[in-house]
Amino acid sequence: MEGVRFRVITANDPDIFQERLNRFVAELAEDTVLVDVKFAANAQGGQATYTALVQYKTVEAWKD
Repeated sequence: MEGVRFRVITANDPDIFQERLNRFVAELAEDTVLVDVKFAANAQGGQATYTALVQYKTVEAWKD
C-alpha cells in the first residue's frame, strides 16, 4: 500500500496520552486521511501504559 504510514503513540498517563494523540492528529496535513487507529492498555506492576497505532495516508487534494 503506497503512501501508507504508521505512528505509535504511548504514555503512562491517560491525560498525556490523549494530549499526544490529539496533537498528532491536529498536526496532520490537510490532505491526510486517518485509515485506522488501534488502541491498547496494559497494566504491569501497578503502572498502566496506553498505546495507539495510527495508520494514515496522504491522498491527492480535492479539486473544485
